[in-house]
Amino acid sequence: MTDGPSNPLPTAPASLVERAKNIIVSPKTEWPRIDAEPASIQGIYTGYVMILAAIGPIASLVGQQVFGFSALGITYKPPIGYSITFAVLSYVMSLISIYLLALIIDALAPNFGGTKDQLKAFKVAAYSWTAAWLAGVFGIIPMLGILALVGLYSLYLLYLGLPVLMKAPQDKAVGYTVVVILVAIVLWVVVSFIVGALVASFFPLGGLMGGGSVQLP
Repeated sequence: MTDGPSNPLPTAPASLVERAKNIIVSPKTEWPRIDAEPASIQGIYTGYVMILAAIGPIASLVGQQVFGFSALGITYKPPIGYSITFAVLSYVMSLISIYLLALIIDALAPNFGGTKDQLKAFKVAAYSWTAAWLAGVFGIIPMLGILALVGLYSLYLLYLGLPVLMKAPQDKAVGYTVVVILVAIVLWVVVSFIVGALVASFFPLGGLMGGGSVQLP
């Protein structure tokens, strides 16, 4: 008589809340579960990415309209059109960026002894970015925006996920992670520039020409 596995990995996809909580709290056990469960890029996009990626833009929209930007004792609240445009463009570019990041992860895999797999590369990109998306909630209070740095935890999640899903040897995981991070930083800078340029084209001077309000203490 032989005993079966005592703790088989679940194969049913986790709910959004369960997945977000587990990847943050216990990533070392969650990545193998993510690797084993059935999924599709479309399913991850609609059931996870599109929801979490909206946190930052919505928080920023609310924060700009409720609290505004403060500096040197002056508070400036941009027009609603400016805030909506900024939020929508940020959201769309975020959705595009995560797919591009997945393509980069997949393309780099063989260079670090890993295996190309577009679906698994997308899993790594999407789920490792959970911390960054959740940290976007701090945008609701502009003065607390610096706290969004806790989203850097996503880089650690990326480091843990690459060897598990892309099958990269552990001794090459650091190099793989560093290269992906560098590419991600460049991608973030490019996306930020594009969003800023597009918003500026519609609202010169950050919305000052569009009816924003300035409050003095």
